[in-house]
Amino acid sequence: MRGDRLALSIVLLYLPAASVAQTQVQRMQQIVQPYGDAQMFMGSVLVAQHGKTIFGQSYGMADLEWSIPNSSTTRFNIASMTKQFTAAAVLLLEDRGKLKTDDSIRKYFPEAPASWDKITIYNLLTHTSGISDDAATYVPGTPDKMIFHDKPPNFQPGEKWSYVNMGFLVLGYLIEKISGQTYEEFLKENIFQPLGMNDSGLESFVTILPHRASGYWPGANGLENAARPDTRLGFASGALYSTTEDLLRWEEGLFGGKVLSPASFHKMTTPFRNDYACGLFSRRVNGHLVIEHNGDNIGFNAVMAYYPEEGLAIIVLANQNGQSMDKIATALAALAHGETVPPPSIHKEIRLSSVVLARYAGKYQFADGGSVEMASEGNHLVTSSGTLFFPESETKFFSKAFDMQVEFLRDDKGEFRVLIWRGDGKEDKATKM
Repeated sequence: MRGDRLALSIVLLYLPAASVAQTQVQRMQQIVQPYGDAQMFMGSVLVAQHGKTIFGQSYGMADLEWSIPNSSTTRFNIASMTKQFTAAAVLLLEDRGKLKTDDSIRKYFPEAPASWDKITIYNLLTHTSGISDDAATYVPGTPDKMIFHDKPPNFQPGEKWSYVNMGFLVLGYLIEKISGQTYEEFLKENIFQPLGMNDSGLESFVTILPHRASGYWPGANGLENAARPDTRLGFASGALYSTTEDLLRWEEGLFGGKVLSPASFHKMTTPFRNDYACGLFSRRVNGHLVIEHNGDNIGFNAVMAYYPEEGLAIIVLANQNGQSMDKIATALAALAHGETVPPPSIHKEIRLSSVVLARYAGKYQFADGGSVEMASEGNHLVTSSGTLFFPESETKFFSKAFDMQVEFLRDDKGEFRVLIWRGDGKEDKATKM
């Protein structure tokens, strides 16, 4: 009898914790599922704390044409999240005495223009070199194929911050030149294999890659196949692929001291300018330290955030371009921190008559002299640059691909000649010309 009571007590003791965990999972599902239901998100999501997964789900299809669903082992292009792996590889070489991050890049690339003399490896790692994306020409192959142009930096190295991909392309070649290995071989031998990241690598559009997700784009009449460029062009700046599970292994390895020396880890995660460290942003958001980076490519979006003080990892990978990624990641982090998060407010497309749509067609001018031209097409408006805006009311429209909305207002004569453009937390007003 006493044994039965003891067993019952143990069950009751653990019931509340199990119930709380289940409720948290349900709440996280309630954050992500509406985006999937609205066809605004396809991909995989993982939330883990202290290395233990507390929420892991996949949504939509890895391949719509073959009806193959996404899963935790689906391989996604992670675009600019590649940069943190490049940064870690460079710092590994510094740990081994092969280079110093305060070395001039011309020490290793004497063919670079003389105006690059003051540009250090650290400047390239932190986007403070001053070079632009056309400062060199990248051709997939060996380091000697990098063509440098005699174009001086836009500012003195270290004085300002400007995000450019070219700096990390140069760093990729630096890794190859110093290590004597290809970029992919170096990462595989020194990062992927030691951490058990067996589903990660350098993507090539010609390689047969099992479990690779196809990329999609929100078109005028639903999802479309995204363009499939030569992914090798992203190289050390944005050409890696991975899975949510592998990226958790990376986060645990990097922050668990399994990759870099303490000094190099400190350098990699300490911001220099504009909250940017080496291949990673590091900043406080709502009182929480978060070290993160996102990635955007044609057909793919990615975001990975790590909260070191709580040991919390948020990983969201998508094979559908859209503007839900950051919202999903932010909401999941808030829930994991015990905050109350309202249900997501999702834009929903409605049908409008061609007559209503036609009244918004025309060219609109902003106060700074810029302009945007709108045309009506099907059940949407389209700008001259090709951005589609879908109606959610008779006067409000939204983009499915970007975080942008437009609203049309009447002027003092009662005519719809005023356009309000909203995006990235900003609002601009334009008047019909």
